[in-house]
Amino acid sequence: MYLYIIATPIGNLQDISARALEILKSVDFVLCEDTRHTQKLLSFYNISNKSISYHQHSNQRKIDYILDLLSKGHNVALVSDAGTPGISDPGNKLVSLALDKLENLQVIPIPGPCALIAALSVSGFPTDKFIFYGFIPQKKGRRKILEQIEKSSLTSVFYESGHRINKTLNILLELNLRKKIVICRELTKKFETIYRGTVEDLLPLMKDKALKGEFTIVIANK
Repeated sequence: MYLYIIATPIGNLQDISARALEILKSVDFVLCEDTRHTQKLLSFYNISNKSISYHQHSNQRKIDYILDLLSKGHNVALVSDAGTPGISDPGNKLVSLALDKLENLQVIPIPGPCALIAALSVSGFPTDKFIFYGFIPQKKGRRKILEQIEKSSLTSVFYESGHRINKTLNILLELNLRKKIVICRELTKKFETIYRGTVEDLLPLMKDKALKGEFTIVIANK
């Protein structure tokens, strides 16, 4: 029995690998966060719809159903809405449970797009060591994490939303952050934009804009 962990495009649908497409065509079922979202990808490549929803709110009954499919020898692919499953994504929970319950299960990675790696690759900052915070808290603990980033000797990466980016930059300004920052907006999509500079440089670029989309923030190590 095989559970494939497949990275899917973070924006541009042509960024998927030939191997990923081959696996998606061959498996019996595709587990996805949002079946409607994944169907756009499957339809784009003329892959028949065999999707099953699996997300952070899936109950034990759904998880048991998925494990039963695997135990009966069905090959299953796990995808997220965008990027690599298990990275700021509930996929790691399913992998852990499946490995515990199914003795002969083979979990196979099909690597590909990942927003944090894409952002690091264009940052120009040291990437031999870095720390990834995922989505930082919206309220409680938010400032504490930004304080850690301000003091960190490592390149730091986190995800942010358009309606909180200004708040985040203002907190970093209050913390007197002097490090260089790269803000990647809508990576690989039509309106992809990459901003570079200090907090003081970037705040005016973010203000007075109806900022939408997904942001990946990279802050230099020093």
